[in-house]
Amino acid sequence: MPGEIPETLSRGNDPEDEEDFMRTKCALAAVLGLLALTAGPSRAGDSLYGKVVAVKSADVVSFDYGAGQYDVRLVGIETAKDTRVDDDAVKLTSKLVLGKNARLRFEGRDQDGVMWARLYTDDPVLGIKEVAQELVRSGLARRREGFDFKYGELAAAESEARAAHRGLWAAEPPR
Repeated sequence: MPGEIPETLSRGNDPEDEEDFMRTKCALAAVLGLLALTAGPSRAGDSLYGKVVAVKSADVVSFDYGAGQYDVRLVGIETAKDTRVDDDAVKLTSKLVLGKNARLRFEGRDQDGVMWARLYTDDPVLGIKEVAQELVRSGLARRREGFDFKYGELAAAESEARAAHRGLWAAEPPR
């Protein structure tokens, strides 16, 4: 009958043995449930290693992780509408990651289903760099209003670009 313990697994009529068996059975079910949850779709904070196979714009790349491919938007930045600055931003993104190994850290999806992520270089020569932060530091993108990473990295990069009058701030009048 369903729900009954087979006699071969039962240790007899001792209620303590039956209780131990049921605890073990519940623990096993919990572990299997957790394993099933981790096999599902990626969640914020998960990382993937792979290769950037296309740069669609300064802040959107196609990332191939071997078992599939994601189009992702770099989290926390806004790219320029100015053609010259945008072209330079695409060139910098391409130089940093196109055709190279990289690490992607998922941050979530917006209401339209667009996947947001942090993208890191994985280059023995360049070292490990966060791509959005490099775009902001170069003055080729700005920090999304009200957004920053945990330690204020984007705000610091934007301040550096403003002070050096790079990219978007090249024509900014002195204060």
